[in-house]
Amino acid sequence: MNIGIVCYPTFGGSGVVATELGKALADKGYQVHFITYKQPARLDSFHQNIFYHEVRLSDYPLFEYAPYETALASKLVDVALNAPLDIIHVHYAIPHASAAFMAQQILKTQGKVLPFVTTLHGTDITLVGKDPTYEPVVTFSINQSNGVTAVSESLKNDTLKLFKIQQEIEVIPNFIDFKRFSKINKSHFKKAIAPNDEKILVHTSNFRKVKRIEDVIQTFKLIRKELPVKLLMIGDGPERQSAEVLSRQLKVAEDIRFLGKQEAIEELLAVSDLFLMPSESESFGLAALEAMACEVPVISSDAGGIPEVNIDNKTGFVLPVGDVKGMAKRAIELLSDSGMLSDFRENAYQQARKFSLQKILPQYERFYRKILKNCKDCN
Repeated sequence: MNIGIVCYPTFGGSGVVATELGKALADKGYQVHFITYKQPARLDSFHQNIFYHEVRLSDYPLFEYAPYETALASKLVDVALNAPLDIIHVHYAIPHASAAFMAQQILKTQGKVLPFVTTLHGTDITLVGKDPTYEPVVTFSINQSNGVTAVSESLKNDTLKLFKIQQEIEVIPNFIDFKRFSKINKSHFKKAIAPNDEKILVHTSNFRKVKRIEDVIQTFKLIRKELPVKLLMIGDGPERQSAEVLSRQLKVAEDIRFLGKQEAIEELLAVSDLFLMPSESESFGLAALEAMACEVPVISSDAGGIPEVNIDNKTGFVLPVGDVKGMAKRAIELLSDSGMLSDFRENAYQQARKFSLQKILPQYERFYRKILKNCKDCN
């Protein structure tokens, strides 16, 4: 099977999931073709079954903004005919699903039937998609997809509530590769970060408003009043500068490290004691899952699909969005009780095992085969 994967090539959750899925499919012998405007962040090594096709944008004076959707559709047609592709899997509805539909219609005129699958990841539905500027196209593109998946039950329900969807949506959750994310001994590394055996808290995200970065800093301040702790802030984005300013204003900056984007995030998770995720919107909570695979319990909000991953009072604690005091109280309780912390570490790991790549990958393979079978006669 030759599979085309369209995604955003960034450190965001949808790009990470798409890239890791493609790599896993390639390991099983499928030919995987990534089609996007830049090489995906985690596509960092050669693989004989992986191909990358760059979508190039021409700079014409006529266009104030280059028409990426049109360029992407044209590239999909080119790759589909020359690879040749059997199926396209687009991650994120805007503009990938509509570009895939356009390519599909063009290919029909050339005698080629090419089904496409759309995976919904989150803000393409809950934020951007419901904007009146985009809603009609999002609704149409989802309904024209040959197959639709969502990464959580919460996101599926949001999609059905916000849009007039006629397609069946199958939930296939995000996954974790335990060959990469697991608890490893980095005691020397931990000593460098916490020389006096402080507990290490960690947050990873793309630092957008929806992640409530200031809540992370405020929660840390309250925990720090009661316990010796350090905080690792991993990632980058529009809210980073304000978070750094806030940490100085609250006089906690000396115990916080802003590390920017990190490739080997698993090494930082390996030395951490607690993960903070106070987001106001999360379709799934992949960053929390990565932490849990490394035996790090999670203090999170109850937004979106997070409670499907982080089980309250078992793998961590789940509190209402914005409940900084509650999150701090639970964190102090957990970090102060070594027995509870040990139990929660084990529970977090066992919960993460339910989302292992080995369990989720076959679900995508079955879904592809079902779509191909259903589309044999589609014209």
